[in-house]
Amino acid sequence: MLLKPDQHYGVARPEQVAGLTGRQMLQAMLDGALPAPPICRTLNIILAEIGDGFAAFEGDPSEAVLNPLGTVHGGWALTLVDSATGCAAQTTLPAGVLYTTVETKANFSRPIFPHTGRVRCEARVINAGRQIISCDATLKGPDGKLLGHGTSTLMVLPGRG
Repeated sequence: MLLKPDQHYGVARPEQVAGLTGRQMLQAMLDGALPAPPICRTLNIILAEIGDGFAAFEGDPSEAVLNPLGTVHGGWALTLVDSATGCAAQTTLPAGVLYTTVETKANFSRPIFPHTGRVRCEARVINAGRQIISCDATLKGPDGKLLGHGTSTLMVLPGRG
């Protein structure tokens, strides 16, 4: 199971993230100083790594996310793409600046099954503008084979104040 038994989940309070850049906020999540988002517990995914304009999520597919045909639902994989691209974009943002997804799309190359094992989604910022950030992502299985790829367009929102 991917989830850590001591991992805490929730949404950080404004005072916990005040003054933190996007990258600092994500690093605090990785370090356990801030909670992981509740969706991570629900879908058994987790932020695994960050860098400048980069983020990776990992997930362990299970029977809980199967579609009626017995493969992992595309929404699970698309959530990995959306999460990784969003966090890649977040690493570029100054303190107090937010973002939201405008569009995320993916192409799946292979089916994902519970027995596929750990899936890793790596995302990189392609272009970081003042109002729009573009990212791309790849989904790979533990054997390194491409399971899918996608892109996201994210809108930069005015800072809190």
